[in-house]
Order: sequence, then structure tokens, then C-alpha cells
Amino acid sequence: MAKPQKRYVCQQCGSVSSKWAGQCGDCGEWNTLVEDGGAVVTPFQAKHNLQSGGRAITLSGLDTDIPLPDRMATGIAELDRALGGGFVTGSATLIGGDPGIGKSTLLLQAAAKLAQAGRSVAYVSGEEASDQVRLRARRLGLGNAPVQLAAATSVRDILTTLGAGAPPALLVIDSIQTMHSDLIEGAPGTVSQVRASAQELIRFAKERGTSLVLVGHVTKDGTIAGPRVLEHMVDTVLAFEGERSHQYRILRAVKNRFGGTDEIGVFAMAGEGLKEVANPSSLFLTSRDESVSGTVVFPALEGTRPVLVEVQALTVRLASGATPRRAVVGWDSGRLAMILAVLEARCGLSFSTSEVYLNIAGGYRVQDPAADLAVAAALVSALSERPVPTDAVAFGEVALSGEIRPVAHGNLRLREAGKLGFGRALVPSALAQEKGAVQLSGFAGLPGFVDHMLARG
Repeated sequence: MAKPQKRYVCQQCGSVSSKWAGQCGDCGEWNTLVEDGGAVVTPFQAKHNLQSGGRAITLSGLDTDIPLPDRMATGIAELDRALGGGFVTGSATLIGGDPGIGKSTLLLQAAAKLAQAGRSVAYVSGEEASDQVRLRARRLGLGNAPVQLAAATSVRDILTTLGAGAPPALLVIDSIQTMHSDLIEGAPGTVSQVRASAQELIRFAKERGTSLVLVGHVTKDGTIAGPRVLEHMVDTVLAFEGERSHQYRILRAVKNRFGGTDEIGVFAMAGEGLKEVANPSSLFLTSRDESVSGTVVFPALEGTRPVLVEVQALTVRLASGATPRRAVVGWDSGRLAMILAVLEARCGLSFSTSEVYLNIAGGYRVQDPAADLAVAAALVSALSERPVPTDAVAFGEVALSGEIRPVAHGNLRLREAGKLGFGRALVPSALAQEKGAVQLSGFAGLPGFVDHMLARG
């Protein structure tokens, strides 16, 4: 019999190689090839004809009527928002986040609420003993919730136990990196073990109609640890973000087959666990009685939810010959360099002799291109020491030509600004004709916008 050949799987893109290499030949990432000890490729498998011997499958048309999937609302509005309305029956959800961010706390709160509502819930912990989970539940005031607890790491034992009776409506596995299958060689957390364990659990959830939630560890760069294919196997991927030094937490939908992506739920960490934040803008806006130069409010959009955040800029003049520093927190440093270049080339402003610091207040991260105009306003305000009015917001995309381009959902941003008491907005000229409670000042290009700000002084 021929000797089996080992294979190596890239944890980033999932490509398979017969030899180890420092760099993946498909995606170009370094040090991502890991030996897959759970499967081997033999010459028999390579030569086997897969076009015969299988069973026929049923094909159906796209126009086949299907019912909408059932959802289980958890009663936690922010979690349900990120999920698109609640957990879908028979779906698999992966939630990842930094250690201590609150993943287990949130899922324990959701499990307790569903159990108290009459749903059958099973919570399996591979990292803590059952007594530790009970102690946390008591601290959260959920000690009487009828959640079924277990401390186990064997997928075979878990599925045998759950398959003996009626399947639970919700199954929480904390975490998938601690699970192992005795059908696969290798320690828990390896590529083959994570993939095989997740596959068996997802198969059980699909066949029995159980909503499965997998907790995933993250690497130092914030990505979910293990094979990249894990994110493709599940239906929903949620990223739990936030700094442990801050009280707020953001639950972001990165992938959702049953809802929209980029939806967020906002929570605040308290002694009784995670509490919902109905008005996220209150977390990211500082209370100011008077105008401060370099500060602008920007109505960001997360999915369908507008969130008002504060953009802060500071410029410091340097002595001649010194190299100016550019520091950014919460925004793309490359985009800051672009805005500075446009301000210098199109508007005649000089930042070459100044250090530039840009910060999004509250530790919030902005990826919306509509923040360009707010950042430009903050930079001009900081450089000229002329504050932007406290009742004004700004948004719009800035092109390399200096043009201010319209952005999506402008009316939604303006309505949210009006609700929170902002009376005017600096926007692209295409939006200036809109009617509403907010007074609009439209600008077609960045030079005119800069002239308007400087003329105010």
C-alpha cells in the first residue's frame, strides 16, 4: 500500500499544498501553512473516479416557493438588531472578540432570556467548569434561568447527549477552539480539529433545527483564529469590538446570510453585565458648552443605523527642519494623508511644518468615506484656530480633484442629527436642496468649503 501523503492547509485562504512553505502560493500570506493531520491524500483517492457510485440528488428551480425562516428573538434589542431580528432556526452563528470583551457574558444573558421565555437552551463550556458559569450567572442576576449547563470538549459526547432527547432550540459552544473530534488526529485548536468539530456541530444544527452559536478566539490582529474556512461554514459572523478600558462594546455583523451586514448593536459594560445603549451617539459625543477648534461632529452610518461621532484634530507647529508626525486613532491613516494632500494642492493650505493628530472620540472606528469632509473641516479648524459651530455636523466624500461628492443615505444622517438637536449641516451641494429641520450649507468643491470656514473667522 502506498504511503499516505501529508498536506498543508493555509489558514488564511484554505488552499492545500503537498509541501510546507513559508509563503502561501495563492494568497501570498506568510507563515500560514499548517500541517493538516486529520486527512491524507493517497494515490487511490487521487485516481478514484468520482463521477460514478454516488446517489442522485434532486434539482429544483429558483421559482420554488419556500417559507421565510423562523427566528428566535432574544429580547436583547441590540443583539437582535445585529442578527437581523434574532437567531434563525437551524443556523450557525460565529461570534469572535478579544479576551475579556464580554462574549460569554452576552451569550449567557441571551441564553437566560430565551430559557426564561420557555425555549430549551444548552450552554456547553470548554473553557470553564459548570460552577464557574453558574457563579457568573448569579452575578448577572440570572441564577434562576433554566439553562442546561455542561463542561465538555468532546464533540462526540456533546452530540450523543443532545441527540438522545429533543434537540435544544439554542446551543452555545464556548469555544470552538477547545472542541475536539476523536475522528481527527491533532490537538484541540488545530486547523483540522476546528474544521472537523465545527462541521459536525453545524451538521447537527441543520438536521435538528437547532440554532448554533460558536464562540471563536481571535488573533493579535483581530481576526478569528483557526482556518479561514470556518467563517465560510457558518451563516452569520459577529465581531465583538471595544476596548476593555472603555465601557462600551460594539457587536458588528460581518457576515449574515439572513440579514444585512454592517449592522451594529451597542452595549455598555456594567456590574450587572452588558446593558443595551438605545442612543449610541451619547457615548461618542462629548458635552461642550462652547466651541473648540479642531472638533467636528460626523453622522456615521453603520448598516441602517446612524451614529453621531466626534472627529478631533490637532495641529502643532514645528521648528524648521523637523520631520512632522502624523498620528491617527480610529480612522485610516492613508485616507488622512490623502485629505492633507488635497488641502495642500487644491486649497493652498500648508501642513508640511505642522504635526497632525486625528482622533475619533470614544475609541470608535470609522470606515465610512463620508467622513472625509468632517476630517477636512476638523483639520482646517485646527490649523486656523477657528472653531466649527457646536450645532453643526459635516459629511461628504472628498475626491482627489477637490470635488465634494454625495454619499449614501444623506437624509437618514440629517434626520438623526436633527433628532439630537443639531441645527445645521455642511454637506455636498447635491444634498443642499433637501428640506428638513436642519439648515443645509452645500459645497461643490473643497476650495469653496475652506473659504467658507476661513471667512467665518
